[in-house]
Amino acid sequence: MKTRLLTLSVSLALVALLAACGGSGGGSVPNDSIAKVGSASISKASFNDLMELGFANYKAHHQPVPKVGSTTYAQLRDQAVAFLVQQEEWQQEADKLGVKVTQQDVNNQVDTVRKTYFKGSQSKFLAALKKDHITLAQYVQYDIKPNLLSSKLKAKVTSNVKVTDAAALKYYNQNKTSFTTPETREVRHILVNSKSLAERIEAKVKSGANFAKLAKKYSKDTGSAAQGGKLCVAHGTQSGACIVTVPPFDKATFSLKTNEVSLVHSQYGWHILQPLGPIKPARTQKFPEVKSQIVANLTQQQTDTAWQDWLAKLPSEFKVSYGTGYAPATTATSTLPTTTG
Repeated sequence: MKTRLLTLSVSLALVALLAACGGSGGGSVPNDSIAKVGSASISKASFNDLMELGFANYKAHHQPVPKVGSTTYAQLRDQAVAFLVQQEEWQQEADKLGVKVTQQDVNNQVDTVRKTYFKGSQSKFLAALKKDHITLAQYVQYDIKPNLLSSKLKAKVTSNVKVTDAAALKYYNQNKTSFTTPETREVRHILVNSKSLAERIEAKVKSGANFAKLAKKYSKDTGSAAQGGKLCVAHGTQSGACIVTVPPFDKATFSLKTNEVSLVHSQYGWHILQPLGPIKPARTQKFPEVKSQIVANLTQQQTDTAWQDWLAKLPSEFKVSYGTGYAPATTATSTLPTTTG
């Protein structure tokens, strides 16, 4: 985490899907609140605090803070309202499901951030927050806690997801080509620009010169040169660390005899090529070899689907009433500045 990522994570959290808010209700909203979710009110103090955090993101990027009445301000306001409403909905659901974010959970997550990005230094952590115009309390309230709550809710509502052996086997049988590895072969080569130089190096190799030393001295392919010119070549499709090469190189790789030295011309120049072993034939991995991988992938897919289904149904369970001037526009989009961190 570079310091700007602190505001970025909050900015992303602000961009809550407006569809996640419940249907409009007709209940009255207290004067000190911006909205009601069921019987719970969301205070203007919380809204103002979150808006200040949004403003901090602009300040951190040396951009002017949106003025009241501007389109940018309206979008930021709508995002803040949507975020607060969504968090209240999630909290009420968490209460029903017995899901809790404890102070220890928060402390552990803050500690992880501090250790991961600031080498455990509290002073550097706080300095990064200060630079981004965020207090520790705001960071916890609008980043740490929402993320923890989301993770715990997802774990709870997807806890029944289970991929059976039969389902994994069915996927394997329907996608066998995905588990086929191509022919591969270990080779080594030296890449140079001119044919004359390539011929001289070829002669040295055939006379017993050290291939690895020649590769390190002459080869333009610095990546393989550092390995003495060694490469693993895959035929047709990449396989693990084995790469697909240009057609002339590929043809020679899979037609030369083991240890045979030959010159190959490609679009990159001249190669002194030598296969180092036999061709490893293509093979289809057996189900037991890939079962755990399939189960993990299917579990992740089904977990994500179950979570998205739960999120889609959530709004229908709540009636949301908005105070005057706080109802988000359904077409609101984010104009918050972003950063790559």
